[in-house]
Amino acid sequence: MKASGTRSESGQGLVEYALILFLVAIVVIAVLVLLGPQIGTVFTSVVRALGG
Repeated sequence: MKASGTRSESGQGLVEYALILFLVAIVVIAVLVLLGPQIGTVFTSVVRALGG
């Protein structure tokens, strides 16, 4: 009985980590979509400043 309870808690922890990872991924994707063009402009100006 005790091993089965431990397995359930372990599975619950895994699901919680997966949900957190999923939410972080959604936030990162949203930020990249919103700021993508601006970030590209910054990289372009850096490359031009370096002479590339």
